[in-house]
Amino acid sequence: MVTNEVLCAILIFQNDRHQLFTKYTQPTISASTTATNLSDYQSSATLFKSKMATLQENLRLSQPEIEPLNSKEKDPEEALPTSQKVTWESFSTLQKFRAAGKQLVTALIVSWVSMLVGYTSGYTSPADKSLRNDFSIGDNEMSWIGGLMPLGAVLGGLLGGPSIDYFGRKWTLLLTDVFLMLAWSVNYFAQDYYYLYVSRSLVGVGVGFASLTFPVYLGETIQPEVRGTLGLLPTTLGNIGILVCFTVGMVLEWKDLAGIAVLMTLPFLLIFIWIIPETPRWYVSKDKLEDCKKSLEWLRGNKQDITKEFDDLVRNQKEQVLKNEKISDVFTRSNFKPLTICLTLMIFQQFSGINAVIFYTTSIFRASKSTLEPEICTIIIGVVNVCSTFIANALIDRLGRKMLLYISSVSMAVCLGTLGFYYYFKDVTNMDVTDYGFVPLASLIVFALGFSLGFGPIPWLMMGEILPAKIRGPAASIVTAFNWASTFVVTTTFPIMNKSLGSCYTFWFYGLMVVLGFIFTVICVPETRGKSLEDIERLMSGQEVRRMSSKANMKPLPSTF
Repeated sequence: MVTNEVLCAILIFQNDRHQLFTKYTQPTISASTTATNLSDYQSSATLFKSKMATLQENLRLSQPEIEPLNSKEKDPEEALPTSQKVTWESFSTLQKFRAAGKQLVTALIVSWVSMLVGYTSGYTSPADKSLRNDFSIGDNEMSWIGGLMPLGAVLGGLLGGPSIDYFGRKWTLLLTDVFLMLAWSVNYFAQDYYYLYVSRSLVGVGVGFASLTFPVYLGETIQPEVRGTLGLLPTTLGNIGILVCFTVGMVLEWKDLAGIAVLMTLPFLLIFIWIIPETPRWYVSKDKLEDCKKSLEWLRGNKQDITKEFDDLVRNQKEQVLKNEKISDVFTRSNFKPLTICLTLMIFQQFSGINAVIFYTTSIFRASKSTLEPEICTIIIGVVNVCSTFIANALIDRLGRKMLLYISSVSMAVCLGTLGFYYYFKDVTNMDVTDYGFVPLASLIVFALGFSLGFGPIPWLMMGEILPAKIRGPAASIVTAFNWASTFVVTTTFPIMNKSLGSCYTFWFYGLMVVLGFIFTVICVPETRGKSLEDIERLMSGQEVRRMSSKANMKPLPSTF
């Protein structure tokens, strides 16, 4: 409130003119005092006293002049000293880590399931030999064991969209883990290869659920400043899962590998799922505003003001309700652009040939007559995959999504072209390539590095970013199912193309697709670094974005933090 000293300097108004009195030790003259009163005061103390009101009366009468001062004092942002106003950029590394600590925990918990998905993807390569020996199966049966997982993932992707909208993102993650546990249990107790068909179909459904839910959940829980870095953790741990499977597969057979997978499902089911919250956006969509606030408070910690982010979520939900969009509106003009971008990125991701390389890594190195053992080369590729995703984690919020896609596509195109020339000279010209046995390994190392930097994780990350909130569930279902359908096409056609066209033309075809992906990225893909999901949605619909990012919502921290 205004002090006596301020009141002693009050403005005296008359006839739209005013004069500032200097400080007196007596109570302040009322703002309604006239110029005549002022003259009388200067000549007569008695008249002054008769015209003086009490301090409370002066305050009441002078309220119109004092109110602006009071309102300014009540503004917490204005009252804070400038030195205490802290933004995200002003934080030290330790302060940033603490501010995003629970978001990191959330991303790591979700990524645990991703590690299991990666383990699942790498299973057929190390288990191939022991499966053939124990079940006396040939190439046809093994191709189905490999191909049923992406087919099951198509179904999982289609079911996952309604699931994340009805049950929520969190409980769909739990459903994913249950599917994976059931599938690996069937695999462990397999008596013939038909059990494996059932197991790989079920595990595919779980992978489809997971592929859709990871980017949506993390996109809705992580703030823009760290969404790129933490949003890539599922890819990082997925590659770790592939590496773990390749490594233990050198000493263990198919049954033991399946047993390890069953054990990997238990921590998430029994512990992890009960730690993380449902996403704030899902709560808002179900009109559970108090639950939304609690979720935001848990995720952002006590150093951030969630008011603006909460208000944006509510406003965005109201806008979606007013639009009254239905599932059929997925293909309307305003939604078709982000959906098309996601689908096209998935085409170029899969037709880079990555899953053909992962599924048939050992066979590729065995056919290339590499100077190293095929199993060792396979593990090297797995290590490169892991290391490259750590690099991507460090760079994505600095360089942006598009720059990493540029680097990814150029490096993959060069490597696939080089690998094609190696096989051209080896198979077509019958040239002795013994002295160049390092070329396949070197090419696939750089290929895996380039893929994991950009076209591996970023299409999934952007799916969770650019799809509009109202249609995110069904649209993500379409994109995920389309991705795994493309995976099935690539993995089943790779042996056919390799045999009919030759390895050189097969790798050149994949290289051409990567070049087209580069062109598409330059022309059509938006940059989403540092933007909130609400801003991205407005950007994709052609609206002007004026909102500041969430770094403006940071509460000031004590100087001793």
